[in-house]
This record gives sequence, structure tokens and C-alpha cells, in this order.
Amino acid sequence: MVKNHKNRIHLLLVDDHEVVRSGLRMLLENQPDLEIIAEASTGRQAIQLAEQLTPDIILMDLTLPDISGIEATRELKKAGCPAKIIALTIHEDEQFFFQMLQAGASGYVPKRAAPEDLLNAIQMVQRGEVYIYPHLAKLLVDDYLNRAKEEPEKLKALQELTIREQEILVAIVVAQHAPFCF
Repeated sequence: MVKNHKNRIHLLLVDDHEVVRSGLRMLLENQPDLEIIAEASTGRQAIQLAEQLTPDIILMDLTLPDISGIEATRELKKAGCPAKIIALTIHEDEQFFFQMLQAGASGYVPKRAAPEDLLNAIQMVQRGEVYIYPHLAKLLVDDYLNRAKEEPEKLKALQELTIREQEILVAIVVAQHAPFCF
């Protein structure tokens, strides 16, 4: 872990529940390579703080009192905000998942995830990778399989892939659903 203050990952926490932000702060402040530079309780506040402070990563809840985390992400990406956005949410259904990726998120972590999963997501996204919680990655593969049923040769080709090739395929499917986050 990097201990130089200048090389720390600057985070913006966005959640409308103060107790959630406090818990995240307690978890993340103990990490020598992370620094929380601000907190927001609404989508509009998140957009304003992101533009003012240019965090490296925004941990974005989806359900906010003014605009959704999906809309805030969409607006930030449309405005050219360089921050990488990780959805941190209770929503694990397909609708929210794909909408957030399409809005430009680089990661998706359910709030039920272990602290290590969130820390891993932050590190991966900071390196320019995409992090999808393993349980949710299945949605991407299922989406691909549903599309492949329309073309049987694609399904046969999928069955012949190695594990590593399947991992790469998941990354490609993410890119198809979130063309603006790469």
C-alpha cells in the first residue's frame, strides 16, 4: 500500500444515509492509500463536489433523495468528469445493474459485500479495471448467452473457451453495456 499522501486515492462518498457514510468512513480511513475528501447526501451535491474537488473515485449510492445515482453518474460522465464511479448499493437486480453500467460506472458492489470486496473494487477501478461483484457478473454472462441463442455458432464457441477467455468475454460484455466507462 502506498503511504505517500500525494499518491493516495481520493474518494467522494455519496449516500443519503449518514450512518452508512460514517461506517464507510470508519472502514476506509484505516487504509493508508485512501483518503476521503468529501461526502454527499444527494446526487446534485455529488455532482457539485466532484466538479470542485476532482476525486479519483466516487462511491455512489443509487437511491438518493433528489436525482438517482444513475442520473448523477450519467451527468458526471457527460460533463467529462475524470472520476471513476463505483456503485455501492442495495440494488442487485438486472435493471439497476445495467443502467448504472450504461451510465458510465466502472464498478458495481452490493452493500452486503464484505469490506475486502469494496477495498478490492477501489484498487481495481483505480488501476483502470472494471469491478463487478461476482454474483452480478453472472448477469453479464446470462445476457451474452441469451443473445448467443439467436446465433447457435456463438453458443458453441462459448463452450470451447478457456476460463481466462471467459473472463475476457465478461470484460467485453461489460464494455458493450457501458461504452462510456472505458
